[in-house]
Amino acid sequence: MKTYYTPVDEIDRKWCMVNADGKVLGRIATEIARRLRGKHKPTFCNFQDNGDFIIVVNADRVHLTGKKWDDKVYYRHTGYMGAIKDRTAKEVREKSPEDLIVMAVKGMLPKNKLGRAQLKKLKVYAGPDHPHAAQQPELLDI
Repeated sequence: MKTYYTPVDEIDRKWCMVNADGKVLGRIATEIARRLRGKHKPTFCNFQDNGDFIIVVNADRVHLTGKKWDDKVYYRHTGYMGAIKDRTAKEVREKSPEDLIVMAVKGMLPKNKLGRAQLKKLKVYAGPDHPHAAQQPELLDI
């Protein structure tokens, strides 16, 4: 059996828009990661970037279930010894609500060059406006 390889000039990338208003973070992040990787297409190849562009609007209105706004903690390290910083999900939402969706999707993508290239196709905006109207994105109902 041969592995199917889509030629680069035949890759069909669409622009899709997701409205995160009232949606649960993990539920939309899994579908966004699936679309960024291209797993919804019959031409999916795990070593090739043939996914779609995704625009997420209303990122500041995403929901978390239970007490995760206070209990879920995001860690980052400054590079200095013992200098680990932490923020709760509520603090992240107040400072930059786009980061909640980006971090959730980033954890679901491959940890290599391909995953970084796929993450660049994700555009997240806190409000309902976005500058990608010229691409005529189709609305995804998740």
